[in-house]
Amino acid sequence: MKILVPIKRVIDFNVKPRVKPDGSGVDLSNVKMSMNPFDEIALEEAIRLKEKGGVSEVIAISIGVKQAVDTLRTALAMGADRAILIVAADDVHQDIEPLAVAKILAKVIEEEAPKLVITGKQAIDNDMNATGQMLAGLLGWPQATFASRIDVTDKVAMVTREVDGGSQTIQVDLPAIVTADLRLNEPRYASLPNIMKAKKKPLVEKTPHDYGVSVTQRLRVVSVHEPDKRKAGIRVRSVDELIAKLREDGLTLWPFF
Repeated sequence: MKILVPIKRVIDFNVKPRVKPDGSGVDLSNVKMSMNPFDEIALEEAIRLKEKGGVSEVIAISIGVKQAVDTLRTALAMGADRAILIVAADDVHQDIEPLAVAKILAKVIEEEAPKLVITGKQAIDNDMNATGQMLAGLLGWPQATFASRIDVTDKVAMVTREVDGGSQTIQVDLPAIVTADLRLNEPRYASLPNIMKAKKKPLVEKTPHDYGVSVTQRLRVVSVHEPDKRKAGIRVRSVDELIAKLREDGLTLWPFF
């Protein structure tokens, strides 16, 4: 069984993004980039499933700029068997929209025939949370989103997913799409020997044109701005003063029972 893991190159989660002076987007100049954390969790889960047995190959794929090759090398160092880079943009500021990504992935899946696709539930740069669902729709495959546990057999996957009321366990027939949540696992660090071995693992480059998919943007960013700074809090001396202040500001104090 093959597992395909889509991976996105994003600003490192430890870096505070800076907005361009003209408000047209986020400044990516001299900014550390890394693998999207949710995709890293998805990759770790795929590698663990392979280590348990029953999985023959883990394929990492990234769609974006050529610089994403470094991100894929990290994936190979973690334990992926081979990688595919779809160079879909020259400008690092161009974000490939979820629908275009899903269409390309659908074409790749037709070629590679994986039985399971595990992807992060969302990318931390645009928070779309849409690619996995769109891909399932295009393929007509079952989907299990926000997974916190995955158990796979030859024909089905048992997925525990987080919902508002707690957790829910569902069974999906393979092939299927699963999106990984934060509590699925703790990704491993790539060791130096594995980093060296990753340089010899296969990594092929293609373009959206190879799959007959257009990446023309349908969305236009109107403006980007920094979040408002938090206002300083105030001290109250009693519950009555707190309630009065909440009423004055038009807020409601919900009772806790």
